[in-house]
Formats: sequence, C-alpha cells, structure tokens
Amino acid sequence: MKIKQNAPDPAALWAHQHDEWRNPTDVISQWQDASQCDPAMLKYHVQGAWWEALAETHSTLLVTREYEHLIMALGIDEGKPLISYLRLPHPSGMAVDLKRKIVHVASTRNPNQVFDFSPLDGQMPRLDVDDVPQSEFVPRPLMPVRSRFYPGSLYLHDLALIGGKLHGNSVGQNAVVHLTDEGTADIVWWPHCIEQEGQPIFGQNHLQLNSIAAGDDLHRSFFSASTDKISARRPGHKNFPVDKRGVIFSGASREPIAHGLTRPHSARLHDDHIWVDNSGYGELGRVVDGQFLPLLKLPGWTRGLAFAGDIAFVGTSRVLPRFRQYAPGVELERSVCGLHAVDIKSGKILGSLIWPAGNQIFAIELVPETFTSGFTSRVGAKPSALEKTLFYTFKVDSTSLKDTSQ
Repeated sequence: MKIKQNAPDPAALWAHQHDEWRNPTDVISQWQDASQCDPAMLKYHVQGAWWEALAETHSTLLVTREYEHLIMALGIDEGKPLISYLRLPHPSGMAVDLKRKIVHVASTRNPNQVFDFSPLDGQMPRLDVDDVPQSEFVPRPLMPVRSRFYPGSLYLHDLALIGGKLHGNSVGQNAVVHLTDEGTADIVWWPHCIEQEGQPIFGQNHLQLNSIAAGDDLHRSFFSASTDKISARRPGHKNFPVDKRGVIFSGASREPIAHGLTRPHSARLHDDHIWVDNSGYGELGRVVDGQFLPLLKLPGWTRGLAFAGDIAFVGTSRVLPRFRQYAPGVELERSVCGLHAVDIKSGKILGSLIWPAGNQIFAIELVPETFTSGFTSRVGAKPSALEKTLFYTFKVDSTSLKDTSQ
C-alpha cells in the first residue's frame, strides 16, 4: 500500500500519540485540557477575618465553581493559608461520607458523572520509583477512586447522604434519586404536584427541584424548588415566573411547607432549623412557621451553604446575563464570586474571600482538617514533577471501596 504524499509522517504521528494523556489531571477528569487552568481564575483577595474564621472551625472547606470547571479546597496548614484545586467538567453538588472516607462530586455535563475521591493512605511499594515525600503535597490529598456515568437528562444538582446512602436531585425528572455504587439512579421521592391523573411526570424539568436538606431518612428531609406548579413555562424559558414562587417541600407530606422564596438553593438542616439561600434576592435565612426569615443580604446570587457551629459559610456568584430575570432582588453591579463566613447569631459577616475573575459558586462542604487538606495542585506553587509518581503509586483506605449502597 502506498502512503499518500500529504499523509502525516508516521514517526511524528506515533510520537504525538505516545505523548497524549500523560497528565494525571487530564486522565482523572477524562478531559485533555483539564491541566490548563487560567491563572486568573485562582487569584483572590480577602476581606475581614476570613482565615481566622476558617481556622476556628479546624476544617477544610471544599467548594465547586461550576462554570469555571473547578473544585477547590481551602484550609490552614501550619498556621498559613492553603488553597488547592482540581479541574472537573462543570462540578455541582457534593456530599461527604466520612464513614467510608469518600467525597462525592456531581459533574453535570452530558452525560452526567459522579466522581468519588478518598484521602491518600500511603503509597504502593515499588522497585521502579521512590516514594514521593509527603512534604511535596498538601496533607492527605484527595485521590480519585471512581467515576460513574448517568444520562445527561438527569441534570444532577445537589448531592446528599440520607440514611447513609447517596442521593441526588434529578432536576430533569422533578425527583430525588438514590445513586447506587452500581451506577443506577433509582427514583425514590417526588412532590405531589408533578402527578397528573395519578401519574408523576418525570420526562421534563418543570420545578427546578434543586437542593436537599438531608434528614435521617427521606420523610425527615426537605427539598427546595423554584415552583410547585406545572405549566407550559418551564425553567430555562425567559418567561418562567420566579419572583416569590419558590418553595420548600416536606419529604413526609410531599407538599410545600414554605412559600415566597425566589430561586432557592442549598437547603440545609442545622440546629433543628431549615436554612436556605434565597438566591434571587442574595439572601441567607431560615424557615420559621412556614415563612422564610432572611438573616442577611450578600453581594450576589447566594448558593452554597455549610455550617460549623455558629458560623455559616455561604457562596455568592455573579449573575449571568442570560439569567438576569432569575435575580430580581440582586444588585448585579455589586455581585461577586466569593465565599463569606457569617455569624448566624448576629448576622455579621466575619470575613470573605473573593475571586475577582470568578463566576459561579455551586456547593460548599466542610470536612475535618484531619480528613484532608485538599488536592494535589496547590495555588501559588509550581506543578511538581513528582505528581505523576504520586498518582502512579497512591493507595486509599479500602473502606471507601466497600459497597454499602443497598
């Protein structure tokens, strides 16, 4: 067979193919550009006592920045701020299973994925390489365990552990699903309002059912949505009504127990109260006697919420131009992408961390600093040549691989 004159040089082609997919970050995310992160996305400034507030919790804060395709970890190491990151496709919800030592992260591109990470638990003994010194990386870095694929139509948002099992908002189905280790997404809950002639409508997003305030079981959990009415105008339509149309559903009754919210997100149970981000007005507050009581207003679209005692960590995002109609109570010119530590007793902002070039915060989770300090790529540090060796030899606790989903 003759090779055409315009065919690529075989040696050059083989060399190119040999060099592809050599970066562990690309392999983890299955995305060849994952290792290329715009440095502007990582630059930040701090206001007030941000680091002091975080240090008080003895925690590592995990945050997903969905439109920048970033998951980040913030903590304190030997008295100094420590920020690390990993690029993933459009990360959204997170759930932390401390018992199994897993951090679950939803990725909502098509198809959807759920990534699982576990803290480093040593290195495999090898004759071909030396162990990587632990001083080269953040303490107990999160390492990849597995990824599961789901249909893109699930449109996964929030993740939560309910009864020790992983659940997620299948926004595209107006339902909550149990995400098994086998890779199935079994519908286990939906609100009464999606039933017509006794049959639930799972085939299209009607409610933007997007967050889970996880209780001990589904009956003792609560769920936020942008509406409790099915109509021809659906989430994503420019004329979809949002102002004061949002609700909190009871897991037990499957009916709303609070009205009057605007695009609510990140519902959470804390100290026997339902707390929620009233995103369309940039507020954080709680539900009392069926009413939303705002604690404070923040500079941007509120989304992402985690608690450590009397401190709430809240995310704010810029409002994308195509979603302006969803934020009637947000001052767009003042919106920032950042994190805010709030004293929930006084409503005072203790401190903030702002990413000037940032865009969207989705989820925030706190884990003990003894569990992990973050990811292998550290902000402000040059990539280590030893990173490939660490991914070549890493071990995690086998507890994370045991199936307890059933």
